[in-house]
Amino acid sequence: MMDPAQLYAQATAAFSQREWRKALDMATQLLPLAPNGAELHHLAGVSALELQQMPQALQYLQRAMFLYPLRADYATQFAKALSMVNLSADAVTVAERALTLLPLDAQTLDTLGVIYTRANSHERATSLYDRAATLAPSQPNYRYNFAKSLVFLGDLDAAERELEACLGLAPWHWSAHLTLSQLRKQSATRNHLERLHALLPKTVANHDAQLNLHLALAKEYEDLADYPKAFEHLVAGKAAAMVKPDDSSQRDEALFEAITRASPRQQPASAGFATEEPIFIIGMPRSGTTLVERIISSHPDVHSSGELQNFALALKRASGSRTPQLIDVDTITRSQDVDWRQLGESYLASTRPDTAGKPRFIDKLPHNFLYVGAIANALPNAKIICLRRDPMDTCLSNFRQLFTLASPYHEYSFDLLNTGRYYILFDRLMAHWKQAFPGRVLEVDYETLVNAQEASTRQLLEFCGLPWNDACLNFESNQAPASTASAAQVREPIYRNALKRWKHYEAQLAELRELLGNAGIALDR
Repeated sequence: MMDPAQLYAQATAAFSQREWRKALDMATQLLPLAPNGAELHHLAGVSALELQQMPQALQYLQRAMFLYPLRADYATQFAKALSMVNLSADAVTVAERALTLLPLDAQTLDTLGVIYTRANSHERATSLYDRAATLAPSQPNYRYNFAKSLVFLGDLDAAERELEACLGLAPWHWSAHLTLSQLRKQSATRNHLERLHALLPKTVANHDAQLNLHLALAKEYEDLADYPKAFEHLVAGKAAAMVKPDDSSQRDEALFEAITRASPRQQPASAGFATEEPIFIIGMPRSGTTLVERIISSHPDVHSSGELQNFALALKRASGSRTPQLIDVDTITRSQDVDWRQLGESYLASTRPDTAGKPRFIDKLPHNFLYVGAIANALPNAKIICLRRDPMDTCLSNFRQLFTLASPYHEYSFDLLNTGRYYILFDRLMAHWKQAFPGRVLEVDYETLVNAQEASTRQLLEFCGLPWNDACLNFESNQAPASTASAAQVREPIYRNALKRWKHYEAQLAELRELLGNAGIALDR
């Protein structure tokens, strides 16, 4: 072994150059010689975090914080690791501690903002992003995070200013271009087409740039009613993501088959955890789940917790599966004989303290439709609402949307026909749940909700066991933050512009329509 001082110098140099594997290997060699070295544990922990080696990251970062409890950045990195393994309540507790320490530099404030964003504490996150951007106004990422948080809070004018400031500093901040295009409806006299087209030929070899720029152009051309150009850019953008449609489709089919095959039998209510607090809103993404969330959460007795991964995590742990994926065939197979009451208790406990302030709370993760059987058994008194939207509009809207690239749920959305195949799997799974768990799921038709708002709202509240409240008809006045893909639209009254959107692309969607029709999906003309 070389001289420890020399090895430490090389480890810090590798860390500074973001050579995470090299930095971690050297740090682990040194740790037996310096078991109480806080800085060395921090270096090892951050390197492990960047390598997604979460058990090691948590171990080293917690030790660094213990050894040097007065460093805000040490506590912040430990909170970040907790957040990344979806221990949001623990992450916020550590983040609160970090905010009492020094130094609170811009990077630390920005990281804390991300932690609060992941915990759905958007007002707190926005104030931290604001402080980070004020301390380091020339850092584009801080301006971008601040802008996104402003979108969640509904301050779109301020968000637009921050996005332009971000692009003024870094024209290559590709996601800022897409966010800016999505912020409002573009017009013939006010759009970003010239800038986007100027950048496109300069970034041919950059997949991330092509993805965001093409999708931004698709959005703006659609706003201008040039649908052929919009669809051309949409296809080009999704193709730039380099996701292999065949691989994605095969994994999805195997997963849905395993869910149906290993579907739990309906248990007596006494087998589960008897709480009436949760209201699950599920369905295909972009089918109206956010609209229903805003309507119900406008009720004074209901808190919206956003899109929680908590049930999936609780089931994963209860199953004993050791695979890295949150949901896969192994997890589903092992989860048939879990203790339903304990699963329900674990889920509810994991949502605390965020969900304890009001009698009811909403968990609006659309893909919880994968877990309907487990939810029904573990939480026999929970309400489950499934949104259904015109299949063609649903598929088009999913294909139009750029979901989080790291999401385990949305690989299908990069290919139009794959999106159709996924919809077919969803439709068949919901039919299975309706047969296996009769009466547990209220299916709500998006088009009916839009065209008969009050009658549909009364149906929703009655199903949830909530008394009527006029605020639910005026959901656009709901000031609660929204962090979904619909964040820029949720403060508008119900509008009908999205109904039959697919008709604008009827020629381009002919193969999709044929695919759905051949699978027996009912299609309107």
